[in-house]
Amino acid sequence: MIAFENVAYNYGGGELLSEVSLKLAPGSFHFLTGPSGSGKSTFLKLCYGELLPTAGRLTLFDREVRGLNRDEIARIRGRMGIVHQDCQFLDHLPMAANVALPATVTGREAPMQDLADLMGWVGLADVMQAMPPHLSGGERQRAALARAIIMSPEVVLADEPTGNLDWDMSLRLLQLLIELNRMGKTILIATHDLNLIRTAKQQVAARVLRIAKRRVQLAGADL
Repeated sequence: MIAFENVAYNYGGGELLSEVSLKLAPGSFHFLTGPSGSGKSTFLKLCYGELLPTAGRLTLFDREVRGLNRDEIARIRGRMGIVHQDCQFLDHLPMAANVALPATVTGREAPMQDLADLMGWVGLADVMQAMPPHLSGGERQRAALARAIIMSPEVVLADEPTGNLDWDMSLRLLQLLIELNRMGKTILIATHDLNLIRTAKQQVAARVLRIAKRRVQLAGADL
């Protein structure tokens, strides 16, 4: 599904990632850890084609990214749901319209009942018509997850989705991601929260990737 073969990425001031070789299989659940500035966000951007490797081979859904044009990248990204660290919404639109935006812009507007069901699933049925500035941090993060999966993606990539949440809300968001994995979705979460990882590993067969010294390695069981 997503395969790195000796991939490196250089921002111009030296390599940030080097000799990365790994595969994210369909239906797998991965965490990505590492110190701030180690390249977690960069790794995720490589996973969804926002960045191209400076060396090595990266394939997304069996397509080598260097051979893809902008439209092909967009189609591949349409098979992914992305939850950014700083979730942004259009403040002049109610939350239901914000969540439905990926479907709206592609001309595949979701039926209202499906949208209501999705908002209810993430616990936001009561704020469908609320404006973004009125939502709490936890509600915004759950709305960002709903928006990421409105198009039924095969892969969900989340960059520090619980970074600004308290523990109870972090667990709630984690449970939603675990449920998505049980539905067959591939999940990759970048996080520095080891307690979150330990909690997840009690419920799902999660693998932990760690970035250290520019390499992405499978972490041991000592988390």
